Amino acid sequence: MGENGGGPSGRLMRLVIVGHVDHGKSTLVGRLLSDTNSLPEGRLQFIKDICDQQGKTFEFAFLLDALEEEQEQGITIDTSQIFFKTAKRPYCIIDAPGHKEFLKNMVTGAANAEAALLLIDANEGVQEQSRRHGYILRLLGLNEVAVVINKMDLVDYSQEVYDRIVDEYTRFLESLEVKAKSFIPVSAKLGVNIAKPGKTEMPWYEGPTVLEMLDRFPGKVPQVNRPFRMPVQDVYKFDQRRIIAGRVESGTVKVGDELVFSPSNKRGVIKSIEAWNVPELPEAADAGTSTGFTLTEQIFVERGQVASLVEEAPIVTTTFEANVFWMGRNKLEKGRTYYIKLTTQNIEVEVAEFKRAIDASTLETLANQDYINRNDVAELVLKTRQPVAFDLFGTIAETGRFVLVDEYDVCGGGIITHYTPLTDVDRLRDETRYRDSHWVQGAVTPEMRAYRNGHRPALILFTGKPGVGKAELAHKLEEKLFNQNFQSYLLDGRNVQLTVSADLTPDQTRQTHEAVRRFGEVAKLFTDAGHVVISTSNVFNQEDHSSLDLLVAPNSVIEVQITNDANPKGVPQIVMTIDEARQVDAAIEKIVAHLKDEKILVGHNYSI
Repeated sequence: MGENGGGPSGRLMRLVIVGHVDHGKSTLVGRLLSDTNSLPEGRLQFIKDICDQQGKTFEFAFLLDALEEEQEQGITIDTSQIFFKTAKRPYCIIDAPGHKEFLKNMVTGAANAEAALLLIDANEGVQEQSRRHGYILRLLGLNEVAVVINKMDLVDYSQEVYDRIVDEYTRFLESLEVKAKSFIPVSAKLGVNIAKPGKTEMPWYEGPTVLEMLDRFPGKVPQVNRPFRMPVQDVYKFDQRRIIAGRVESGTVKVGDELVFSPSNKRGVIKSIEAWNVPELPEAADAGTSTGFTLTEQIFVERGQVASLVEEAPIVTTTFEANVFWMGRNKLEKGRTYYIKLTTQNIEVEVAEFKRAIDASTLETLANQDYINRNDVAELVLKTRQPVAFDLFGTIAETGRFVLVDEYDVCGGGIITHYTPLTDVDRLRDETRYRDSHWVQGAVTPEMRAYRNGHRPALILFTGKPGVGKAELAHKLEEKLFNQNFQSYLLDGRNVQLTVSADLTPDQTRQTHEAVRRFGEVAKLFTDAGHVVISTSNVFNQEDHSSLDLLVAPNSVIEVQITNDANPKGVPQIVMTIDEARQVDAAIEKIVAHLKDEKILVGHNYSI
């Protein structure tokens, strides 16, 4: 290790270095590699000899150029991850040569950075791009930031120049709620204040060198004390086992914990935590680890769901406020459709409202705009096509930041800043989560009821206009299932109105949130008791179906829609024409066959 003494003993720290293209980033990286003796033996002298042969003055930026040339020649060198080491620990520089690469890595690559060096040219001072880089660091949630004021040799190591840059940039960072740990004046070209203090050149500076500052960074502490979050990356099937895999972003989880998967609201209990090539399986998984687990009961979970403990579920909604940095060729416009990549979720989204458009370099408000141009920032309201699961950025950064995709290109990045339940469905989701987390479970489990009954619980909802035959089918289906020894019950909406909804006015019972909520809660009680509940409706719309799905979960809601519309609303599981519905026996057989296919009716000899 040379002057740094013995080998490093600490954990690898991932570092990102950002700055204007001409502010000396390559020179700084080359100097860090050289001054920590982290180059292959003889590499530095080899580059110097080539410079002599070509009559060029050696520069440390040539070291990075040489590595990139070797990569182009097929030599296995990853210049997107550059390693060096000090006496304290090894470091990995995550290369971020431009904004777009930065944004592409927000969720996976650069988001894993634990600290940042932000470069400013002393001769040029704070530039627009310097401010934009500061804003992006804010989006990444990086708190361990040091500002390196480079090329001090070009301003005769002036303290006045240094103080002016420190004052200006400190005020800018404070407006972003970012605090730099140190402002380090250096000459990367001459090696001043990189590894060795520049006492001769800058006797007025008493702070750390770059390497000393890096070693002072504490490193990211795994967020084991925060709520458990694991975005599902994939589900692997081995024989009869389904392993749900992902990276634990925060918290900890152990065998026996009950999980809820958002936004689907499906639940499961961890049976085992999986690992490769270990003598015995672990009992727990902590933040920062990639893992997989199996559940005691197989449920359908797919990529994009976020696993959490039942009592610590994330926010789920379609509408939220965010700060966005835009880098696209086209404008970010109100009403246009984009894709949002949030953890492992990838969903259509549009800008519902521009609360404030901002010039990212000055943070000045751009008046009366429903769009922003490239390199601008906006505080806006986003609305997704389907519910998404997230946390506010200030609560859990990893599940509170996202990127925006326009025409297959990553064009923006953002953080979620605020959420207020805006719709009845949002409020109902919060209510049902509270209800479910405090639900008192009897000694008889749903699995025991399903085994005894020969079926799983479900709500069968007949929908369609008046007079299409829903009521007759509902009565016949209840009778058919009862005669086959299944626990079926006809829940007529009028009976709910006469009982638990008796205090509602006639207007309140017509398509109101409270009427739907009460109907759904009654259906929940019956399905919790193990029944197949059958009901009819003329008035439930698609939002009501979402509410019923929430209320009855984790049990199924099966919609049977009777219509002559070639393109029925929503995605009902069973669609029948009015003529088909009037062939009652055939229609009932079709429904029963579907319930068997969906493993609702499994038979009394079936082991669940």
